[in-house]
Amino acid sequence: MMAFLQSAVVYVAPFLLVISLIVTIHELGHLLTAKAFGVAIDCFSIGFGRALVSWRDRSGMEWRIAWIPLGGYVRFAGDENVASVPDHNNLDAMRRAIVAREGVGAERKYLPFKPLWQRVAIVLAGPAANFVLGVVLFAAFFMAFGEPVSTSRVSEVIPAGAAARAGFHAGDLVVRADSKPIRTFEDLQFYVQYRGGVPIDFAVQRDGRLLHLVARPDTRQVDSAFGGKQDVGVLGLAARGGRQAAVNPVRALQLGVEKTWDVTTTTVFYLGRMVTGQVGADQMHSIVGIGVATGSLTQQAVDQAKVAGVSWVVTVAYVLIQLAALISVSMGILNLMPIPVLDGGHLLAFAYEAIAKRPPAAAVQAAGYRAGLALLVGLMLFATWNDLGRQKVFHFFGSLFS
Repeated sequence: MMAFLQSAVVYVAPFLLVISLIVTIHELGHLLTAKAFGVAIDCFSIGFGRALVSWRDRSGMEWRIAWIPLGGYVRFAGDENVASVPDHNNLDAMRRAIVAREGVGAERKYLPFKPLWQRVAIVLAGPAANFVLGVVLFAAFFMAFGEPVSTSRVSEVIPAGAAARAGFHAGDLVVRADSKPIRTFEDLQFYVQYRGGVPIDFAVQRDGRLLHLVARPDTRQVDSAFGGKQDVGVLGLAARGGRQAAVNPVRALQLGVEKTWDVTTTTVFYLGRMVTGQVGADQMHSIVGIGVATGSLTQQAVDQAKVAGVSWVVTVAYVLIQLAALISVSMGILNLMPIPVLDGGHLLAFAYEAIAKRPPAAAVQAAGYRAGLALLVGLMLFATWNDLGRQKVFHFFGSLFS
């Protein structure tokens, strides 16, 4: 029983903490921006389902903490259309109903009647909040654990590896990979690991000269925190070990911004490779995979703390801060995809409205919403199938009947 409770704490608690933080910050982005523009809001909920605790503020908005801690939402006043963007006819009917109920001018506090630029800002604020959270978490990580200080000078070239085939020599100083400046060996590893099989133009200093070497990283399978194996790009270089150097808040913030940008561009690049078939779709992960990764990394951190004789709080924080930042940035990117249901879908509708000077027809919005929902659910089911397969769930159930 104690073992079960310990596993539940290690796997469930960190997962719920990470997901709740990320989704709550996302929704707070929408909420605070809407409040700044004077939009009427019915409810802000942390979690789904029945309310455990709720209260109303002076504006009449309900604040709620619900019993299913897997996210949250903002419900704007009058948000009844399935796609949340009334069409021209519905807007007229909605305006008449509000005026009849609350008086002339009352419609101006409702989201659909706000200027287009304000509605765009409100929608963008959710993903933007996720990127800001990524910056803050990465900055907090660098403040707490320091900045990695290492050299990008090559100490060893692995024989027959991608770097050896490209003509790298021991003593080379890697200064750039494509257009990305390389300052540390960690920069080089991060850039290469998602580019297995992709030609990379390296700018290398050798004996006072600047050379360009094109290498195509090999692909190697390694154990993944999500379970199973993961393909990573390997160049076949080694460098001397580095250290962690303390940083001040300004430098930590700068590093947080740089790291968030690196994660964003790399994620977009990797998604592009997945869409074009260069990377297998089996690399997609669902909430199941995130839960597994959170739990397994937390367990590893606890085990390492025991071996090193240090506080497990420190090692768990080391892991979870980085993981939460990565997931937050990924969520920001996902929500900007032009799929109805997501924030990017609303932005697509607003783009149409800007051009056509009227919102899309309600029938078009409803059809787009259903198609977007079906696509999103299909992707989630596919990713969940991948994650369950990695955990050998199907093999387990199959063995029960064999």
